[in-house]
Amino acid sequence: MAAPLILVVDDQPVNVQLLRRVLEFDGLRVETAYSGRDALEAVARKTPDLILLDYMMPEMDGIEVCRRLQEQPATRSIPVIFVTARTGKEQKIAGLAVGAVDYLTKPLDLDETIARIRTQLRLAEVNRKLIEANRRLDESRRAASVAAVTQGIAHNVNNLLGVVLGYVDLIKAQYDHPAVVQRCAGGLDDAVQRIVVIVRKLNDLIVNGVPATALCTVEDLIAAAIARLEHEQGRSIPVAVENPIPSATLLTNAELFESALTALLANAWEAYEAAPPEQRPILLRVAQITAEGSAPQVEIRVIDRGHGIAPEVRDTAFEPFVSTKKSVGVGMGLTLARHAIRTLGGDIALSGNPDQGATAVLHHPIAAV
Repeated sequence: MAAPLILVVDDQPVNVQLLRRVLEFDGLRVETAYSGRDALEAVARKTPDLILLDYMMPEMDGIEVCRRLQEQPATRSIPVIFVTARTGKEQKIAGLAVGAVDYLTKPLDLDETIARIRTQLRLAEVNRKLIEANRRLDESRRAASVAAVTQGIAHNVNNLLGVVLGYVDLIKAQYDHPAVVQRCAGGLDDAVQRIVVIVRKLNDLIVNGVPATALCTVEDLIAAAIARLEHEQGRSIPVAVENPIPSATLLTNAELFESALTALLANAWEAYEAAPPEQRPILLRVAQITAEGSAPQVEIRVIDRGHGIAPEVRDTAFEPFVSTKKSVGVGMGLTLARHAIRTLGGDIALSGNPDQGATAVLHHPIAAV
């Protein structure tokens, strides 16, 4: 394994040569540059593991070099140690503020210089390993998601194909009984439509790029979601809305947002199972929240008094094809809803109520209008 590469940048050749000899004696590889521009060109040719950067140089000082390195994703993670003759706190703070990880004061103590370089190299190696571990973890999560979706698709489509084949066999056996054929044709059409819905939802699950957005009021988005739910259910839905900020504006994709909120409302409606419509209260409560250090967000709570969250799906409610319903072809509504809202910069969470039922909480950034 090659020794770490150190880029030494100083406009005084004697300082550069002294550091080169000391670092190479300690087993490190060294590249040199005598100006800020030379340093940026050297980094472009070969990325060093660490940069020893002189604070004061003509034309382009160390602060500007460090700032330019921070502007580029490829060089942002290179640790920079400033070397300065100034001992004032302001200069040290200025260097750390533009991305430097440490500073050394001239005249240099060579043992201290080596110790600090080795420390930063170890920290950089740990950071690289953490980044690689996170990358592998993300890949594992994506692979697990693909496996879950694939398993769900196979299970649901196989069930539906079994229904289709069953109706086809009945039609073959009872072809001379029009009433039976008609009934089977209806069931066959329903099963095929369910397969179509699964395919459509899978297409919705994959959002390529950033969806088109426009300014929409919270009031209009909520009204559209309730209207969509009522159209899907073929009836009026008793949703009580508490919205103290009707004119709050979101920069969002109306189709994705309304679809996600409709899924949360549908989940609340279906939580009552066989209860009559008048005994299925749904409360939609809106608020504006501002977490420390973040932009204002709208919070929409969809609260029901249904059967709550089943223990067997409490930790997996947002995974594809997880459902407590008995019919096939269900279980992607919450998955799609959270995926859509996360694509728009928000999130969705689900929790059980202390007394009865469940609450879905949707967060979405408020537009800075």
